[in-house]
Amino acid sequence: MENEAPLGEVIKKKKDKKKAKKERLLAELERKRQLEDNPGNEEGGLNNAKKIKYDNVFEEQKAKEQKGRTFTVSLALPGSILDNAQSAELRTYLAGQIARALAVFKIDEVVIFSDTKEDSTGNSQLVNILTYLECPQYLRKDFFPIHRDLKFAGVLNPTDMPHHLRAYEESLYREGIVKEHKSPSGQSYAFVGLQKECELDQKLDAGIRVTVKLLSESKKGLKGQVVNPRTPCEVSGLYWGYSVRSCSSLSSVFTKCPFKGGYDLTIGTSERGQNIDKVESLPEFKHLLIVFGGVKGLEAALQADTKLEADDPEPLFDLYLNTCPDQGSRTIRSEEAVLISLSTLRPKIWNS
Repeated sequence: MENEAPLGEVIKKKKDKKKAKKERLLAELERKRQLEDNPGNEEGGLNNAKKIKYDNVFEEQKAKEQKGRTFTVSLALPGSILDNAQSAELRTYLAGQIARALAVFKIDEVVIFSDTKEDSTGNSQLVNILTYLECPQYLRKDFFPIHRDLKFAGVLNPTDMPHHLRAYEESLYREGIVKEHKSPSGQSYAFVGLQKECELDQKLDAGIRVTVKLLSESKKGLKGQVVNPRTPCEVSGLYWGYSVRSCSSLSSVFTKCPFKGGYDLTIGTSERGQNIDKVESLPEFKHLLIVFGGVKGLEAALQADTKLEADDPEPLFDLYLNTCPDQGSRTIRSEEAVLISLSTLRPKIWNS
């Protein structure tokens, strides 16, 4: 009787056979892909394909720039929504859910306002957590010292926005912090999350956050231009995070608008509003504001605001909508309302 092959040898032969089969399949798929990219040229493949050559990655990204987005979408909600959470960890996690919604639906500005006459710790905590999650990870140690509002930051899910770049990722734009030392010509340097610091095109105070457009890379280092934080979105169509604004009342959300001319389209959300299904499209706008109420609705924000005498919030808005008609639960939590409303409004916003 012939000796049987050792079990280890049998297993090795099977693995080698599977590996060889996988390599043959990958090679066949690659050949088919090359033929699709180069019809009529079976032998040429990618080697004979006509390619655009770039001097560096920055030129490549310039060539890929798409039409930018000039309109903005702002969202306002009261900080008191955190007061409904049952523990400090849940307060932090709730704020993280709001931040995730802002990122997913490309919100440009979030406004946290007070809807009570008493001071609420939720306002400042929500502002701090939202600001923390918007900041790229490599800059957080510079801008966020140890703080009680961030004690449970470990439970937060990352927002992972386009400007949250890793060191190995290539991008035409990067967020950075201005460093103290200067170049021989007197220009400032900024740390932008790369191994080399970037020489800026101007002299700035140390410690401020800047949006940098990378211009060139050489053995001496990087050179970049300081641009407006809205530039990546307006020029290249890249979502570049949200700004956070804090207001003492509902009225100041409107009166302290940072955009020239204010918000030209405002939407209030309430279960007493118009059925969203009956709204086919939104009017044209340049700056849209969507306002959410707290646990007691927008009516509570009206009562707490000494500058507003109205009893009904509907006249304050261009549209007053019920974004979840015929709901099956008596109540909808604030974080749920944000997700539901933005999901419902998204096609109307981007197709308007």
